[in-house]
Amino acid sequence: MRVNSNTQAFNLNNVDPEDMGDVLIKIERSFNIRLDDTSCKDVKNFGKLCDIVVEKVKQTNNDSCTTQHAFYKIRNAINSTVSPPKELIKPQTKLSDIFPRDTRLQVIAEIEKEMGFKINLLQPKQGVVGVFVFILATSVAGFFFQPAMAFVGLITAVTGLMLAGKFGKELKVKTLGDLAEKVAREHYFKCKRDAATVNRNEISQKIKELFTSDLYLEPSVLTRDAKF
Repeated sequence: MRVNSNTQAFNLNNVDPEDMGDVLIKIERSFNIRLDDTSCKDVKNFGKLCDIVVEKVKQTNNDSCTTQHAFYKIRNAINSTVSPPKELIKPQTKLSDIFPRDTRLQVIAEIEKEMGFKINLLQPKQGVVGVFVFILATSVAGFFFQPAMAFVGLITAVTGLMLAGKFGKELKVKTLGDLAEKVAREHYFKCKRDAATVNRNEISQKIKELFTSDLYLEPSVLTRDAKF
C-alpha cells in the first residue's frame, strides 16, 4: 500500500533497509556508478542523494529524452522479433496485445536478447506467491514440532517460489509507454542512443521514479528534504 501523501513529512528511515539497499543497487546499475560508504556517509536527505548521483555521472550533458530512446529501442526489438502491425507500436498499446500469454515467455526472452539486457517484465501471480510464502512460514514454525515434515515443506516452498519466479507470466506494467519508463529508469545508459551523453536534468526524476515504484511511495513525499 502506498504511503498517504497527506501524512507528515516522510522519513525514509522507515523503509525496510533491505528494500532500500535494492533500490540503491538499481541506481548504481542504471547509472553505472558506485555509491560507496564514503560518498553516502553525509547523505541526510533525498536531494543530497540525487546530487551525489549527478556528480558521479561524468558523461557529457545532452538534453535528449531517455524515455523516448528507451521506447525506440523497445520498438526496434519488437519489430525484429514479433513483427506486429505498425498500429500496435504506440506508447498507449497494451503489452498483452503484443505478448499473448501462450508465447509470452519465449517472445520476451527473444526481445531481451535483442536488446542486450533483462527488462524484468514478468512476475508470478500474487496468489501463487502467497501460497508458497504461507507454506514457508508454516514450515519454519513447524521445525519445533515436526522437523521432518517441516523440512519437506521448506523445500517445497523454496522450490515453488523459484519456479514461480522463473515461469511467471503476469506483466508488471500495462503499456509500451509504461515499459519504456521502466527501462529508462532501470537501464539508463543501456537504452540511450548515445551512451557517452547524459541528460542531467532528468537524473533526479529517474531516481525518484525508482524510489516510488520499488518502495511504493507517493511521489509527493519524495521532496529534496525527505530525510534518511
